[in-house]
Amino acid sequence: MGLFSKKKEEKSCCCGSICTPEKMARAEAAKTTSGVKVLGAGCAKCHALEDATRAALAELNMDTTIDQVTDFSQIAAYGVMTTPALVVDGKVVSYGKVLKKDEVKALIQKIRG
Repeated sequence: MGLFSKKKEEKSCCCGSICTPEKMARAEAAKTTSGVKVLGAGCAKCHALEDATRAALAELNMDTTIDQVTDFSQIAAYGVMTTPALVVDGKVVSYGKVLKKDEVKALIQKIRG
């Protein structure tokens, strides 16, 4: 009886199996690097978050580069499904909204403080 037999487990990634193992390995490795990242497609909201982050870093006197991540497999590796998102030292601190400079500043201080 095939009705109650155990189904085979199929491995797929979060983006619907379009990722190669190499792509996923690169995405996982990128998560462990320190720094500040803005995740998103490069829309106006993503650029607004990046500008607020630059201003916050300038006020904190931190000379940190901001990486813009637009590759969906890398964004999905962080578990983010709503952009723009902000990542500080490998931790997703915000997603789905554009933060103001003071909000970004507080999040950075909390993570790096």
